[in-house]
Amino acid sequence: MRELSSRPPANWRSRPFVYRLEGSRCVVCGHFHPYKRLVCRRCGSKRLDQDKLPSTGRLVNYTVVTQAQQGFENNTPHIVGWVEMDDGTQLIGHITDCEPEELKPGTVLEPVVRRIRVDGEAKLIVYGVKFKPVV
Repeated sequence: MRELSSRPPANWRSRPFVYRLEGSRCVVCGHFHPYKRLVCRRCGSKRLDQDKLPSTGRLVNYTVVTQAQQGFENNTPHIVGWVEMDDGTQLIGHITDCEPEELKPGTVLEPVVRRIRVDGEAKLIVYGVKFKPVV
């Protein structure tokens, strides 16, 4: 008989990052980890504190996706951007609430929770963080 794990499923463990951009930051080297960790990947320190990414960042570059992967067919075209948060952490994510012509490198963006996709036959709505320009 298979032993049940005492750890919650991965989708529950990732909720703080997926919805609030919370994770662990190393006290020694300052590296941000998107999920709770016991040891820093960069320097090996065990001194990590819970932290949240800044509320704004800047667009480094972006592309417009016109041919979507499976499961995202209804979301084309969409913008995917490389965002550098104010603390230097870099993320890649969808950009929403604007047209590609409105974007240029250096545009200030903020994270917002939006619908990512509708999953499977049960039509479960999956939410996550996207970025939108600060007006």
